[in-house]
Amino acid sequence: MCVTTALVHLCLVFLYNAPPNVVSQRYQRQINAWIYPYFEQNWQMFAPNPESAPQEVWARAATTSAGGTRRAGRWLDLTAQDTAAVRHDPFPSHTAQNMLRRAWSLYSTAQGTGDEPGPERARMLRRYLAGIAAQRLAAHGSGAFDAVQLRVDTTPIGLPGSPGPRTPSSTQILPWWQVTSHGR
Repeated sequence: MCVTTALVHLCLVFLYNAPPNVVSQRYQRQINAWIYPYFEQNWQMFAPNPESAPQEVWARAATTSAGGTRRAGRWLDLTAQDTAAVRHDPFPSHTAQNMLRRAWSLYSTAQGTGDEPGPERARMLRRYLAGIAAQRLAAHGSGAFDAVQLRVDTTPIGLPGSPGPRTPSSTQILPWWQVTSHGR
């Protein structure tokens, strides 16, 4: 079973990376379902693009009552959690460094402007990002909740030697996303 899975994986990765052909075009949906989001191929490991505007991702949870009233919790800085997990660790995990940042980057690229349902890939990445937020909020002890909301603060990198504190140039608050109930 392991050998079969490995062979199927190698074939799907080959078809994903190969120039367009009859087989890869016919089975593109199945190939993409296998590749994204865990096996995405890019060259950033060898030549990463430095961030020109770092982003801080915040999340909060909410509980919706039977009457439809939503009670929101406090914002939790998910980016600060990642930074704390990496700082002072001589061998930080790749996941701790990049999972949230890459999930947001891929989502914002796939979604474009607004939060209306976009292409299937954007919807999948929205579920992935909501899952990351829900998992972190549940681990933080946010109690029972059934929806999450994200806020992203983007701060441009100032010129070297420029005085004054950096302030966010833009804040994007996404709508509430329903998630699997946590704590119920």
